Amino acid sequence: MSNTNIVVSLDTRRAKKDGTYPLILRVGHNARTTSMPVGISLLEKDWDAESRTVKKSYNGTLSITRLNNLIQKKKAEAMDMILKLEENDKLQTLSVKSVRDKIEKQSTSGSFYEFTQSQVAELKKANRIGTARSYHGLISVLKTFHKGKDLLFREVNYNFLTKLETYHRGNGNQLNGLAVYMRTIRAIYNKAIKDGVADKKLYPFDDYKIKTIPTQKRALDWEFLKRIIDLKIEPHEPYFKVRNYFLASYMMYGMNFKDMAYLEKKDIVNGRISYRRDKTSKLYDIKITDNLKTILDYYITQNADSKYIFPILKRDTLILQDKDIIGARKRYNQKLKGLAEKCGIETNLTSYVSRHSFATQAMWNEIPINAISTMLGHSSLKTTETYLKALPSNVLDSYNSRILKNV
Repeated sequence: MSNTNIVVSLDTRRAKKDGTYPLILRVGHNARTTSMPVGISLLEKDWDAESRTVKKSYNGTLSITRLNNLIQKKKAEAMDMILKLEENDKLQTLSVKSVRDKIEKQSTSGSFYEFTQSQVAELKKANRIGTARSYHGLISVLKTFHKGKDLLFREVNYNFLTKLETYHRGNGNQLNGLAVYMRTIRAIYNKAIKDGVADKKLYPFDDYKIKTIPTQKRALDWEFLKRIIDLKIEPHEPYFKVRNYFLASYMMYGMNFKDMAYLEKKDIVNGRISYRRDKTSKLYDIKITDNLKTILDYYITQNADSKYIFPILKRDTLILQDKDIIGARKRYNQKLKGLAEKCGIETNLTSYVSRHSFATQAMWNEIPINAISTMLGHSSLKTTETYLKALPSNVLDSYNSRILKNV
């Protein structure tokens, strides 16, 4: 750290209108310098350049001692960040501006809320509206739990997380809903560690384990899928669009609702659909079957003035389009309940069921799990295995029969 230092200085290069000069932390790093304002301005006569302290003649505070202590605390916090960067072998790779940015981010974002809000802004710039919405929602939940008080990263410890769990469960909420919040907290904490805002030594998720419970089976047996496929329904009837969306999703590797909303007509090339999944950026290239072509052609014709295939998006900006998707998906899920009733299906039919059904039917047809994982766009086989956990008893019976056939 010999090439990096911080000194408190009075910046006398440019006086303010009242004749005062700003007090700064001057950062020196690899023969370069930059500065950060302390937030105080002084007359030159009120600054002791030798001891680098504010003189007693300064009348802008009730306690000179306390003011000098606050200045030294800011310097100490800046030095602490430099030490962290050095311990992580990052210091020498950074420019002096980057070092300053790290120090400033630490001083303003020791608050979990402030750092998360900064992440929300960055996510919106990157057009990751859904993730930004979940981060913003987490802040609301934590502020209610923490009774409006600010929350520092060092306070987000094992004890805090267990109390949050108790609070969440005490309000009658499900464990899997809590897991969503906990995974979001973990993602934010990991990002804060990388940015040097949170201390890796205080990372709470080495001790606190996120809990989940198995969900009810989401996949439909083939018998019930066949009822949806064979349903005779006309365009003017209530469940025509809902049935089409469900089947289109199923026939496009279980495509999720958001990706269907953003599917464009130009994505259809030479009888194939080529698109990039929003969640993972994975590129897909799917052959269009005859049944799928019938559905796509219908909406391309009906939605002639739009670049999108399905009539889901009504507005232009990403934030408004995100709201269009949320509203349309809610209506879709509501109408799926009616479709289930019409087809005599007792399973809770949602937009996710087509995706889970595709995965389960692929497995039923002895498609290798790594191929199923690729088709679903999962980053790991573990995620795919989660999709396939709740297998119907008749599937297990069939496998058991194969195992025991020579016994």
